[in-house]
Amino acid sequence: MGKSSKKKKYKKHDGVQIPEEGHRTAVSGIKGFGVLKNRIIHIILIVLTGILIYWNTFDVPFQFDDAGIIKNPLIENLNYLHPSAMGGVDTDASKSRYIGYLTFALNYKINGLNVFGYHMVNLLIHLLSSLLVYILITLTFRTPYLKGSGITGYSGYIALFTALFFVSHPVQTQAVTYIVQRFASLATMFYLISITAYIRARVSDSGLGRYALYVVSLVSAVLAMKTKEISFTLPVVICLYEYMFFQDKIRKRIVYLLPLILTMLIIPLTIMSINKPAGNIIGDIGEAARAMTTMPRLDYLFTQFSVIVRYIRLLFFPVNQNFDYDYPVYHSFLNSDVFMSFIFLSAIFGAGLYLYKKSRKKDPALRLISFGIFWFFITLSVESSIIPIVDVIFEHRIYLPSIGAFAAVTTGIFLIAVKTGSRKAQTAVVAMLFLTTVVLSGTAFARNKVWKTEVSIWEDVVEKSPQKARGHNNLGNAYKLKGDIKKAIEQFEIAVKINPNFAKAYYNLGVSYWSNGMKEKALDNYRIALKLNPNYAEAHNNLGAAYKDKNLNEEAIEEYEAALKIVPEYAEAHNNLGAAYRSKGLIDKAIEHYNEALRIKPYSPEVHNNLGAAYRDKGMKEKAVQEYEIAIRLRPDFMEAHYNLGYIYFEKKEMEMARKEFETVLRIKPDMQYAKQLMGIIGKTNK
Repeated sequence: MGKSSKKKKYKKHDGVQIPEEGHRTAVSGIKGFGVLKNRIIHIILIVLTGILIYWNTFDVPFQFDDAGIIKNPLIENLNYLHPSAMGGVDTDASKSRYIGYLTFALNYKINGLNVFGYHMVNLLIHLLSSLLVYILITLTFRTPYLKGSGITGYSGYIALFTALFFVSHPVQTQAVTYIVQRFASLATMFYLISITAYIRARVSDSGLGRYALYVVSLVSAVLAMKTKEISFTLPVVICLYEYMFFQDKIRKRIVYLLPLILTMLIIPLTIMSINKPAGNIIGDIGEAARAMTTMPRLDYLFTQFSVIVRYIRLLFFPVNQNFDYDYPVYHSFLNSDVFMSFIFLSAIFGAGLYLYKKSRKKDPALRLISFGIFWFFITLSVESSIIPIVDVIFEHRIYLPSIGAFAAVTTGIFLIAVKTGSRKAQTAVVAMLFLTTVVLSGTAFARNKVWKTEVSIWEDVVEKSPQKARGHNNLGNAYKLKGDIKKAIEQFEIAVKINPNFAKAYYNLGVSYWSNGMKEKALDNYRIALKLNPNYAEAHNNLGAAYKDKNLNEEAIEEYEAALKIVPEYAEAHNNLGAAYRSKGLIDKAIEHYNEALRIKPYSPEVHNNLGAAYRDKGMKEKAVQEYEIAIRLRPDFMEAHYNLGYIYFEKKEMEMARKEFETVLRIKPDMQYAKQLMGIIGKTNK
């Protein structure tokens, strides 16, 4: 498009020069891309891009912190998430991230541990967030300061490519493919619903519609606050948006903003009620040992200057992505990496201030670039400032901040293209942005392949962070799950060599040695793990099982009780303690602990089978039959439960019922000698 021969006329609004609508530059379309005038096409492009990138993730297994889904009673039982049960299991999580956990609990209710449903929900959240990014940019060009901008006619292109960059960028894979990071993507979705509903309410001509949208904004803000702590910045961003893009009397603005500002109290009040350090709550979900940090606040801040520069580099050049970076912690502001990062970030922030100032006299579109820069820094501030979190860098932390970066870059590119006044330049820009989207999409698709197995993701980590013990430990776990115990032991040994104080790796070595029949080595490693971390409940439980295997019941009971003292809702320890008491003939105590295990984990066939055996010991054969039948319903091929049920029927002289159970046992395990012997006796009896 050539330059307009007419001189733009300006009107003043709150001291700001805004082009009158009749004289703004209008664009009907860019040569060769006329089809992109249709907003339905935009929506289809955004959704299809997301689906094509993530269709290969629906079978990606649970990874790393996803264990917080697999072994979490809060998710396994919806009753724990009922408001009346907020004092129950895992109250810290239920208080701080209630909405996120509720979605996982609903997933579990519908899908169990089938990962397809979890990935489908994560993708739907990502697609909806991408469409909300598109709506956010579109609505911004309807605000008083931008509706007369010289690039308003390009608003559809700016909205489209901002959303396409967001949906296709490979750095987003960690927030979408990594199941547990739904906390980040879901909070972002509510964040975007809140701000877009607020903007729509502010530009709405309908009084009733305006109030309804405002309520949506307020409710979404509350939902965001109860999903993840990054949402604390939402009212700040909305206040900034109000200041930068709307005009009204102060009193009216306060009326609009005050209820949203008050939602900022939700997160600090929650943290106060939990009575834990903010960093432990804000940090990523994981084992307690990882969550605890004694890192000084200034060290964390100095490190974050460098980390934020890494995030920016990843947004522009997404190469060498790493699920678990081996990142140095800096202790001095005068360190060259820290100081130069600070200068670089200050320059970017200063550019945001400069562009905002320029937007008051030149093209108002400059303030969208400025707002994007401020959005990036503000939304990063919760996890990248002075609140120490053990893991100083994780890619999913830029899921929300990236929106500001993409908006600023896309707007800047189109502003430059319009300034050239050349149709060819504008066409070239659109072609270049489409090509960039294709490259990003291909890179994201390839990155998702790395997530396909636990082995592949941790092999990638070990290759990129060879001196980080955690990567080797987790690769060892991945090999162990595959049954490759030799490789697992190799990785655990590398982990403890790198970090001799790594209790988790010693515990995993113990588990691996035990499964390999090296029981004394297993005992030694469990003891080392407990020496390093006396509050390691799983190590106490496994050490107890090792003692039980050696018929040291008293020592076993002591270890199980230690585990339960640390984690009272530890179903496996209750089950094991029940077995130890049963071995000592303390059947009532055994039944008590089996019932406790079933209260926590009601669908465990092993515990139902054990409870049936305890009832049989007490002569309560009908109750025993009930428990065995429940165990078999939960696991139809549970050989031990079929055998135990058959034996009860044998004792009751119900030979036909006993025969059916023993036949099932022998179908499952043809060499089960006891079942063969009893079948022989039944055969003679029937003669």
